[in-house]
Parts: sequence; C-alpha cells; structure tokens
Amino acid sequence: MTTRQILVTAPKSTLTYLVRAIRDVGVIDLRVLEATDPPGDPVLLILADDDDRQTLLDRMQAVFGPENEDDWRITLLPIEATIPRVEEEDEKEEPKERREFASTGRTREEIYDSVWRNARADRNYITFVVLSTIVAAFGMLADNVAVVVGAMVIAPLLGPNLALAVGIALGDGKLMGKALMTNLVGVAIVLALSLAIGLIWPPDLAAKELMSRSEVGFDGMAIALASGAAAALSLVSGLSSALVGVMVAVALLPPTAAIGLFVGFGQPTLAVGAATLLAVNVVCVNLAAQAVMASRGITPRTFYEKKVAARSQWISAAISVGLLAALAALIWWRLLHPAT
Repeated sequence: MTTRQILVTAPKSTLTYLVRAIRDVGVIDLRVLEATDPPGDPVLLILADDDDRQTLLDRMQAVFGPENEDDWRITLLPIEATIPRVEEEDEKEEPKERREFASTGRTREEIYDSVWRNARADRNYITFVVLSTIVAAFGMLADNVAVVVGAMVIAPLLGPNLALAVGIALGDGKLMGKALMTNLVGVAIVLALSLAIGLIWPPDLAAKELMSRSEVGFDGMAIALASGAAAALSLVSGLSSALVGVMVAVALLPPTAAIGLFVGFGQPTLAVGAATLLAVNVVCVNLAAQAVMASRGITPRTFYEKKVAARSQWISAAISVGLLAALAALIWWRLLHPAT
C-alpha cells in the first residue's frame, strides 16, 4: 500500500464542508490544525492510500470550486514510513461500493505534474538527444550492440510520448501541443545530426545493427506496442520508468538515426524502410499508451472536461488505428515483395 500525506490550506469558512465531503471516503487519518497566534486559516493533514486519493482530491476541489484559487492549496507529500504501520484490510466477500475512479497508484494531478516536467524541450533534453544520437549512430555503424543499448539509456524520448498520451486522455490541448513540439524537436535533431554523420562518414552497409533498422516486420510492431503499454503502466502506477524508457528509446531512436544515415549514404530505399519502421513504432507506442490510460480511468474531473477528453480520445484512437492498419498493410506488402 502506497500512502501520501495530503496537506490542505483553505479558508476557515470551508472547513465544515471539506470535512463533510471527505468523511465517508475512508481516509486513514485526519487532523485539523487551527492557527491561534496569530489567528489564520486552518490546515488539514490527511493520510490516504491509493484507493482514496483521487476521490479525496476531486471532492475537495469541488468544494473549493474554480473561483478564488489563490485562497486554497492542496499539496501531496510522499511518505517513507508511518508508525503505527498501516495494515491493509482484507477484502470482504460482500461487493464493495463501486468506486468512481480506478486505483492507479497515482492521482491525475501527480501524473500530470510528472509528464509536464518531462515534456519540456529544454537544454537538458536537447543535450541528451544529441549525445544519444551520436552514440546510437556510431554504435550501429560499429555493429556494437552494447553501445546502441547505451544510447537507449540516455535517450530522453519517454517523457514527451507519455505527455502526449496523458494530454489526449485529459483532453488537454496545451499539453498535447507541448508534447508534440518536444517530440518534433527531438526527431529533427536526430535526423539532422545522423544525416551529417552519414555525409561525412564512409558508408558501411555490412553492419547488422544498422541494416536491421531498414527492415519492418510484425515483430517490431509487437515490441512497440509492449513498450508503449509498459511506459504508460509505469507512469500511472508510480513504478520506476528507467527500464521502460530504454524500451521506448529502442523503438524510436535507432530507426530515426538510421533514416539520416541512409540518406547521407545515398540509399533512399533503405531510408524509406527505416522511416516505415519509425512510423510503425510511433503509432504503436502512442496507441498502446492511450489504451492503458483509458483502461485505468485517467480522465478529467468535471463533466464538461470529460466530454471534451472523450472526443479527443475517440478522434486520436480512430486516427491511430487507421494509420496502424495502413502500416500493417504496407508491412504485409513488403514481406510479399522483398525485392521492392
């Protein structure tokens, strides 16, 4: 069981409504601290677990409303340990009251804050994209698997792709735009740098690591789907995303770098193969991430926002499924006509 300390500062006039709103949610512990010298607004200390945090946050925000956001603040604090220890309740045979939100391990607000920070095309992002591209390009040219894997470790491609999936799930156009821009910046840097390497480096079409990126198969589609699903699960559950970040980078960075290298080598046919692989991986990673977000109930808070988000989800899903079907047909055609 993962617990969080929720710190709430709010006007005294809302205290009664707050306590009433969260009374039946099932918080582990609740303390109200009232400032006496000098008199001021009360502070609520709430200890909550995974199952209750989202409901708690939504009910409190409903009490405050969208107005006067400067008068209140909700802060979530991580907890290393609490004494006495919180025991997990045994599941009862009787069906429990249906919860409004699925238990994901992290609240909507925690997920949003995490992806927003990791979707920025800042100096660190650009630096790591440049470094990982150099390592990946020369690793493929040297046919060195270990070096290529090392490039995956430092590639920062997980953040903007997850941010895009969260933006679609929440119907947040600002987050989607930011994620798309960061992804485009990353891809542009990889293509430009790998093209420059391909123009100045002697062509080497015997390297298996490089040539494998010009071939597209259904196995690669399965890998990309699994990578996207694992990335989204790591985000919503709060588990470590280091390894799944490598998985996503495997699906995205080498094909992109291979496109630039093949163009620099004057091999347009091979470049088209690498571009097809990249397109398949991008669509699969994002489609799988969107499916996980939907299955875990990552939705906005208000009814109107949910309607907007549902529309964006359906549009995105339709586009992704259509592209995936077209790419699958193209893969099948290439398998039947390997010479072309």
